[in-house]
Amino acid sequence: MEHISRKLAERKAHNALRRLQVRDFAVDFYSNDYIGFSASDELRGLSSMILEGYKQANGATGSRLLSGNAPIFEDTEAYIAGAHKAEAALLYNSGYDANVGFFSCILQRGDVLLYDSYSHASIRDGISLSQAQSYKFRHNDLDHLEALLQKFAGGGKSVLIATESVFSMDGDSPDLLRMCELASQYGAHIAIDEAHAIGVFGENGSGLVQALGLEDRVLARIVTFGKGLGAHGAAVVSTKEVKEYLVNFSRSFIYTTAMAPHAVATILAGYQLLRTTTASEALKGNIHYFKSELEKRQLPRFIPSESAIQAVVLSGNDYVKGVATQLQAKGLGVLPILSPTVPKGEERLRVCLHSYNTMQEIDLLIDTLSKAV
Repeated sequence: MEHISRKLAERKAHNALRRLQVRDFAVDFYSNDYIGFSASDELRGLSSMILEGYKQANGATGSRLLSGNAPIFEDTEAYIAGAHKAEAALLYNSGYDANVGFFSCILQRGDVLLYDSYSHASIRDGISLSQAQSYKFRHNDLDHLEALLQKFAGGGKSVLIATESVFSMDGDSPDLLRMCELASQYGAHIAIDEAHAIGVFGENGSGLVQALGLEDRVLARIVTFGKGLGAHGAAVVSTKEVKEYLVNFSRSFIYTTAMAPHAVATILAGYQLLRTTTASEALKGNIHYFKSELEKRQLPRFIPSESAIQAVVLSGNDYVKGVATQLQAKGLGVLPILSPTVPKGEERLRVCLHSYNTMQEIDLLIDTLSKAV
């Protein structure tokens, strides 16, 4: 097909062609493994012990509604719900599946969905499959959100606000307290993607919503396990009624083979380990050190963030790739984020901090970056 060659040629012309690579940097400043769980021997051993307590160890054999349900799924969902102070949780095979499955079905024709303009592709794809009307508000601009609420709320229709507690590209967060107040004022509901907050914020890494005490003011939280938990999969955390609704109408849950039991055991082990680990505190220390050193070196281009994600905008694919190459030559794993993943002119370096990064590694990163830019 002619368009395949044409579109690939366009990507190459803009220095934006994506390629699969095996990354092997001496220092990790690029992965989402914020608290080191993906390489944790303790997590691996605990998940093996959990799995031994259940009969089935390999494939799930089918969808949860057919042959794929098992006690380990229901036990893990109950544990997740308890950890997030919610009535219920429903496991999905990935964060992408959870967002597509939730946002595509939760509203009906005539309802309204308002979403942050920086929302993740999986949220936007779910919205595109929904029968609801959808409108985006400017990133973290709650005045713009309120203007849309004034326009669309009321009249018997359901209104849902979609956002993230920590945005994946910038690491920034919305004013969730004011957002909840607006939702209450206009009779709207809120769904929040907590992918980059789990393991980083809140008691036992429970996320930013719980850190702010807002769990009872949010309709649903999408918690994913491929970042801070070092595992795979996701869950929608909500009420029993919402869970029952998703089991009946969420197509990415209904029409897929359930994840393997050993993946579920790793999720359960991760939640149990969050109750005892000190890695989250070590991460917070590194975030504080990084930000204080930035201030000393007067590198003001970084987007304000209290999360593990620290981003600096360096416009242009060629420019940001060149800076990343200089960092990588020092063994520093920092990757450029290119357009069209982000809008043209907003290309950036995305630095991911971890509990296991040393102060010496952070110093080398800042020294090299300050010279490169």
